[in-house]
Amino acid sequence: MPNPPVTISDAESRVMDVLWQKAPQTSEDIVAALLGPTGWHEKTVKTLLNRLLGKGAVSAEKDGRRYLYSPQLHREDWQRLESRNLLDRVFGGKVAPLLAHFSQHEKLSARDIAELRKLIDSIEKKGR
Repeated sequence: MPNPPVTISDAESRVMDVLWQKAPQTSEDIVAALLGPTGWHEKTVKTLLNRLLGKGAVSAEKDGRRYLYSPQLHREDWQRLESRNLLDRVFGGKVAPLLAHFSQHEKLSARDIAELRKLIDSIEKKGR
């Protein structure tokens, strides 16, 4: 039976983002990277790391007297799960209402529109 997908909190995703940018890293490196943007205490970051370890999203390898942390959850897998959850929860699983929402409530730049057109053309060529 396949493992259920790993879900992570917003706070945990901040820790993962540091590891997705560069790995492996020590807890001290991760704390230093998050201190400025979040103001989190070292204990908070270590708690989040332990949660991620327990979920299997992160691995730790002993390196002398310290541990080196590496992501086991791939960013793309997390993005796929999170985007699917958002679509299901907020837009009934449909992409068109999401795009309609953004076109009505957010300012789409000419570049955004061009990228969407290019994406739609690519999808049509693949025959989805």
